[in-house]
Amino acid sequence: MVILEKQTNVRKTWGDIMKKELPGNVSSSVKRMDIFEKLHILTDAAKYDVACTSSGVERRGDGINMGNCEKAGICHSFSADGRCVSLLKILFTNECIYDCKYCVNRSSNDVVRATFTPEEICRLTMDFYRRNYIEGLFLSSGILKNPDYTMELIYTAIYKLRTEYHFRGYIHVKAIPGASPELIQKVGFLADRMSVNLELPTKESLHRLAPHKSRENILKPMRYVQNRMNENKEELALYRHAPKFVPAGQSTQMIVGATPETDYQIMRVSEALYEKFGLKRVFYSAFVNVNEDKALPMQREQGPPLLREHRLYQADWLLRYYKFKVDELLNEKNPNFNIFMDPKCNWAVQHLERFPVEINTADYNTLLRVPGIGYLSAGRIVKARKMGKVDFVDLKKMGVVLKRALYFITCNGKMLYPTRMEQDYIVRNLLDAKEKLPDSVRNMNYQQLSLFDDGGQGVWLHGQENLYLS
Repeated sequence: MVILEKQTNVRKTWGDIMKKELPGNVSSSVKRMDIFEKLHILTDAAKYDVACTSSGVERRGDGINMGNCEKAGICHSFSADGRCVSLLKILFTNECIYDCKYCVNRSSNDVVRATFTPEEICRLTMDFYRRNYIEGLFLSSGILKNPDYTMELIYTAIYKLRTEYHFRGYIHVKAIPGASPELIQKVGFLADRMSVNLELPTKESLHRLAPHKSRENILKPMRYVQNRMNENKEELALYRHAPKFVPAGQSTQMIVGATPETDYQIMRVSEALYEKFGLKRVFYSAFVNVNEDKALPMQREQGPPLLREHRLYQADWLLRYYKFKVDELLNEKNPNFNIFMDPKCNWAVQHLERFPVEINTADYNTLLRVPGIGYLSAGRIVKARKMGKVDFVDLKKMGVVLKRALYFITCNGKMLYPTRMEQDYIVRNLLDAKEKLPDSVRNMNYQQLSLFDDGGQGVWLHGQENLYLS
């Protein structure tokens, strides 16, 4: 999260940001209004694309160029539903030749269209960065004319930003399905992360809601990026100063709730993407009905399935860090996650024969399965046991959530409290403890924070002097 200067009256307007001399023969007032309108339109159009994160890159500032990509200084703040908030998140254009039924920018929609120039992308990124509003750029786009034409424009913008403006901060770029491998390669050597949105979990759903797209066109650039990354690792092993290709890896996004797939089907797709394509992240976006179409589910009353999205993220975390398999969490008889209990607790109460676990003797992988013990605290327990016996006081200091873990662990052969190893008893007590859900789920507030205030005059400033950019 980018923290602004601690002045309660700080409020920068777009006019203040763009006071510098503008290029071209167009008057400053007209130019400023044009780019302001574009920014307003294209930041709003980008808010449904959630596949952005910037972990995994350590490019340092060198004292000559602008910005850096150190892990401690970039993109460490996420909104409650998992969306990154410290990147300038925009579309290159919201014009699109495709007519995806779920997309607000589909070709048949009567919406205001706008397109940045590569120069405008560079100027926006640098102006926001210099004022400490952002630490990087997330650039996606609709399809203008054709995939190659759009990808060429994106490459031009990123190339100018890296070479002419000497920007070394984080850049996440969307690879356009159908674009040539040559263009994807050129962009990959300039960007830190690339992503290709899978959009929908199954081929049938994609054909139904996005008939102009094909699963093959989506998976082809994903496979190309994976293969080129593997080749680049060998190049870097031989040549220390070889250019890096997509050093932060690739990610994708799936829309949840627009089609009838179960959680089991969605997680099976995610598991396959991690295993076969080496993805860093799969993002899940709760479906928001922005179009009137009989092929889409109605959301008038219930709103976006944010709790379902939250459970999918929790399960995704179990796949990536806790060595779970999808078939352990769900199956065809129970294809959806428990809405009252997180996936790890739900798995534990279904497998009480494995518990309680003795903290002082259980191996690392067994500790990972205990509710209330995270992968960091599991590592601390293993290290602490080398120095002596671990008790419940020590566990609390290590970050273990004892209100969940106490039903599943012993220390030196004793439980924290007398506990019946009965499913109904444990479930009742876990539900009584109440899981702390994200604000977006608990309060059911679907409004995304904006760069603009209600009057459209300047940058939206949070009451705690923190700037949210997407």
